[in-house]
Amino acid sequence: MVIKNVNLETVCGITSTLPENQHPEVAFSGKSNVGKSSLINGLMNRKAYARVSQQPGKTQTINYYNVNDEIYIVDLPGYGFANVSQAVKAKWGKMIENYLRKSRQLRMVFLLVDIRHEPSANDKHMYSWIIENGFYPAIIATKLDKIKRSQVQKQLKLIREGLNVAEGTPIVPYSAVTKQGRDEIWELIETYAMAPEETLNEDE
Repeated sequence: MVIKNVNLETVCGITSTLPENQHPEVAFSGKSNVGKSSLINGLMNRKAYARVSQQPGKTQTINYYNVNDEIYIVDLPGYGFANVSQAVKAKWGKMIENYLRKSRQLRMVFLLVDIRHEPSANDKHMYSWIIENGFYPAIIATKLDKIKRSQVQKQLKLIREGLNVAEGTPIVPYSAVTKQGRDEIWELIETYAMAPEETLNEDE
């Protein structure tokens, strides 16, 4: 995918109405500090368009990035953050659930997990929750550059078994430093989110 233009078009808070977009949407979910903003910047070929923060839970809104006037990359609030009250967490959870269930253009959901660790209870809960809301998420294993190449397959197996992923679920290792995995992610997006619906139905 050649990135020609990117625009942060819509920011939705807890009380906002979801936009009625005309292009397909691809959503990215993951716990705080898993590297979601870095991934989104990498996909869009931008250094700091999505704000990268060391402070967990920085993304508190649903952010819609219009890419090439063809597709929306949707950044969902991080989960598992320590410095936020249960009441606020519940509101954010409701906001994400509302988006997953009501967005008419949502075609695909990616769940980001840290390749260095076994999936946390929050990761497992989020994976199940996305499925309950009608989507089988593809998995992106972030921070690939933090482990040795010899460890990659072992860690991917840990993620696959830890999440008990559905058969055939793509798991893409990704490095924000080297951008390894970027092309594979765009390939999934172009295949499953940007293809005409007739094509997708034929594959089912």
